[in-house]
Amino acid sequence: MNQEPLLAARGLEVSLSGRVILRDVSLTFSPGHLVALVGPNGAGKTTLLRALSGLVPSTGSIEVGGDQLSTLPLRERAKRLGYLPQGHLVHWPLPAKDVVALGRYPHGATDPARLSARDQEAVLRAMQTTNVLALAERPVTELSGGERSRVALARVLAVEAPIVLADEPMASLDPRYQIDVMVNLRSAADRGVLIVVVTHDLGLAARFADSVVVLSEGRLVAHGKPAEALSEQILADVFRISAYRADYRNEAVILPWAGV
Repeated sequence: MNQEPLLAARGLEVSLSGRVILRDVSLTFSPGHLVALVGPNGAGKTTLLRALSGLVPSTGSIEVGGDQLSTLPLRERAKRLGYLPQGHLVHWPLPAKDVVALGRYPHGATDPARLSARDQEAVLRAMQTTNVLALAERPVTELSGGERSRVALARVLAVEAPIVLADEPMASLDPRYQIDVMVNLRSAADRGVLIVVVTHDLGLAARFADSVVVLSEGRLVAHGKPAEALSEQILADVFRISAYRADYRNEAVILPWAGV
């Protein structure tokens, strides 16, 4: 597996409305890894993801594949970075397949009804991966929150970007689909994609992630293997909890158990 950094932030700082949100965050990520980004509410997780996407102004350095993010044209950024925001809001009654096809826009596909064979294949793969083919013709505004979430994830996967930044993609999903989303993201990482996913579920982070980034009050607290980044000391200091720990089928189990 190639270990050269695909995405790097050095001395990253973000201030919004005069308030410092991120302070001196430095991280490097390699392809083929699933990175879970965790922390208490207000820790700066979403802001970090948006900064890495170039969606909020920041100071410091962000490099994508060795290129400064600030030098990349918007379409090139969109090809390299697939970004899934919170909420998955869609206000137009587009068929689900057309929403997924929007993921091909950075590649020049401006009309979902006139996709090239390559674009059609990318859309089909993404919909198969997220199990939304049965929803293809349904207006996305008529779907449940969980169904919309899966369609939104399919749109991001259809970009076929080497980096996917996903902000709480399991929100509003029932347990089965939470696991399915993480399995899908894990599979994408195993194919060589860099996945950075914000989650509040420490158990899913421990089970599926190669590494965990812990933020607290805008600062980087830890970045390492799940057992290290989610140690008893860090859980107590950052999350104010203790956890039950075990192994099940050769996978780590971390279950938040009590406040401390």
